[in-house]
Amino acid sequence: MLEKTVAILGASNNPERYSYKALKMLAEYGYKTIPVHPQLKDIDGAEVKNSLGDINEDVYTLTLYVGPEKVAPLIPDIIKLKPQRVILNPGTESKELEDALEKASIPYLEACTLVLLKTGHFEKAF
Repeated sequence: MLEKTVAILGASNNPERYSYKALKMLAEYGYKTIPVHPQLKDIDGAEVKNSLGDINEDVYTLTLYVGPEKVAPLIPDIIKLKPQRVILNPGTESKELEDALEKASIPYLEACTLVLLKTGHFEKAF
């Protein structure tokens, strides 16, 4: 598979969190992952970016694990990142973000990254 980069906004080092499970599963499925968290330095040896602005490569998918109140100030950074697509995992839905993504012609989907991967729909969902 051609390497595709997936940024995980709201990555966690807590194995009970869905963002941690997504990080592991995406890597298992062959995706290059970029965890993003404002305070963490690494997650199980994977370098963590402290902001979206620290990412200096093309992002295939941005998968969100932060709620609407935390994502609102990050919307300009998300648009500037220009991911090819955005996944809004359960609990991250934001009308403000969705409107900004539509205006920037960035496709998005309200879905669970883990379910999309497990069912073989991660690539087909968009």
